[in-house]
Amino acid sequence: MTSLTHLLERQPGLQLEFSPRLEVDALLETIAAFANSEGGQIVLGADAAGRVLGGVQVDDVGDVLRTAVLSLKPPVRVEMEPYELPQGSVLVLTVPRTGDLHTLADGRVFARRGAENQVQSGADLTVLASSRLSTAYEMTELPGAGLGDFDMDVVAEYAEYRKRRQPRAFVGSSESLLRQIGALTSDGLATVMGLLLFGREPQLQLPQSGLTFVKFAGSDRRGDTGQIGYGRREDIQGPIARIIERAWQVVWEEMAKQAVVRGLTREEETEYPATAVREALVNAVAHRDYHLPGRRIEMLMYRDRLEITSPGGLPGYVTLQNIVDEHYSRNPRIVNGLLQWGYIEELGLGIDKMIEAMVAAGHPPPEFKASPHAFTVILRKGREVGQPGPRPQHWEQSMNERQMQALQYVQQYGRITNRDYRELCPNVSAETLRLDMVDLVDKGVLLKVGDKKGTYYVLKRRGSS
Repeated sequence: MTSLTHLLERQPGLQLEFSPRLEVDALLETIAAFANSEGGQIVLGADAAGRVLGGVQVDDVGDVLRTAVLSLKPPVRVEMEPYELPQGSVLVLTVPRTGDLHTLADGRVFARRGAENQVQSGADLTVLASSRLSTAYEMTELPGAGLGDFDMDVVAEYAEYRKRRQPRAFVGSSESLLRQIGALTSDGLATVMGLLLFGREPQLQLPQSGLTFVKFAGSDRRGDTGQIGYGRREDIQGPIARIIERAWQVVWEEMAKQAVVRGLTREEETEYPATAVREALVNAVAHRDYHLPGRRIEMLMYRDRLEITSPGGLPGYVTLQNIVDEHYSRNPRIVNGLLQWGYIEELGLGIDKMIEAMVAAGHPPPEFKASPHAFTVILRKGREVGQPGPRPQHWEQSMNERQMQALQYVQQYGRITNRDYRELCPNVSAETLRLDMVDLVDKGVLLKVGDKKGTYYVLKRRGSS
């Protein structure tokens, strides 16, 4: 029941949809969209507010869906898990991401974009089709590598986290679990994904899978004498969960820290927000192109910034222009492994969290740079540890009451959407509210994140209340 409770507490998104009633056509569109994107779950019998409405006859639904899903080309294997609650029955449908491109009977192709299913055509369809082919490397067999190359303590740790997240999921023996998730083939060979997640020494066969941390004294690689030099270098190896843990520990040791008192609580403030650093690190490990040899993930700490570079360009249909709104995994099984482990809380939110954490701490938003063979996240310092944020401006005097309400809402909940603002001010026109937001952005009070329906706003500077 824990897993259902967790789903009912969330909002529809990249991997989650709610369907109060059985509407076969709409369900098929969502199943196809999930299978063509990142996979996901559909809660049938509950609405987006988490209310169980009942009225779902599990046996009838199962028969209808089994027949309907077969109409997809190629068919999608959907797992169905029933829950009986006092309010009625709920059916959770789990749709995997697959390597195929699935079409409806009428030829339409759907993909998941945020919390919506969108028909793909033209260039978008071409990119979607070609991107399916780029995800195969993580399932490549590694000749000579098998169960004996896995660290069974790491496997057991993963299994425990997975069981907490999915109490009803099949686990069985360790070997059965490894085969189930694709870490071992039916012939007992280790896959790239398996060795990266669980290998004792994965760098013996995949030397590019490590991470290098370097701390420089100044703002570039050359010191005061003009020669290249650094204060600390760490080459980090092992399975990727251990790489994440060790890299975070090294960054934590090297970041400036200071205890500050806010209100009645004493907090430890760090040079860069922990959330932003961890999200950038996990994203680099999860989404790098492991097929590219010769270069590891790099974390370079300078006097004024932290740079995290991941080999491989932006995957699939993700661009610098849509990076906040779109999500695509080059390594879906590796990503799912880190999700089960708890290193990723929810797909598609990493960039948002980085932006929010940096801005809330008084720093500029992260910078993103992409080339055909690398992607870099740059976290720049807007102030030193212990220094106060920018002083408040005099724009407070010109704010109307609606804008004050919006600002209070952001301070309480961390962000505000256009929909949130309309609910705060139900008797005001949408255009007036839009101009309110534009005004707050122009004055530097709020930062606009995302585009179109995915737009939301966060505070741009500390100390602005």
